[in-house]
Amino acid sequence: MLGLPLLAAASEGIFAKLVYELSLFDLDQLYKSFLTLFVTIDIIGAIPIILSLKSKGKVYNATQVGVYSGLILLVFLFVGERLLQSFGADISTFGVAGGIVLFVMAVEMIFGLEIFKSEEDDNGNSTFVPLVFPLFAGAASFTTLLTLRSDGMAMINLALSIVVNMILVYLVLRYVSILDRLLGANGVYILRKFFGVVLLAISVKFITKNLIDVIAMVQHGVAALGAQ
Repeated sequence: MLGLPLLAAASEGIFAKLVYELSLFDLDQLYKSFLTLFVTIDIIGAIPIILSLKSKGKVYNATQVGVYSGLILLVFLFVGERLLQSFGADISTFGVAGGIVLFVMAVEMIFGLEIFKSEEDDNGNSTFVPLVFPLFAGAASFTTLLTLRSDGMAMINLALSIVVNMILVYLVLRYVSILDRLLGANGVYILRKFFGVVLLAISVKFITKNLIDVIAMVQHGVAALGAQ
């Protein structure tokens, strides 16, 4: 009998928290978080990668890519920071890791390397690797979500921005063949190299910005030890 009041109280608490989060919905926050996540996911820059996979006979399921990527990002949004803390990591160190992943992907695009060629499924299915992870739901996207959250973005706005971005991911994957015909071989080559350079610049920004924070934390720790 005592369990019922406790269950009712817990349900009321969850409902109240949900109502509070919904009250924080803000179009300006949604717009800003959508754009930031859109740039990080870089679905436009991923078009040459997708076309490259298709030209090599690799297959993927557009719906699964969108759903899996969205679910992973949503789960990480809610538990990511606590998960990092349990491993003794933080947003800054994770940001450096995300920047390195972006850097490697940029090098792959610019120089025509195949970083993920040994990680594909035996049947040539590229749905999860490299499309879901690390391309759309990887360290860079995780870092962006944590950074936006630390900047005060509400969960509801971040969650909606994930959903909208995943819809765009699905549409691009679903109709990438049409884009292939429109762009042509030269267009794909130019697009891949251009976005490779853009991605390289973004990766350097991620690495330097978060590395500065890591160095500052180390200096603070050294100074604290010296004061003891």
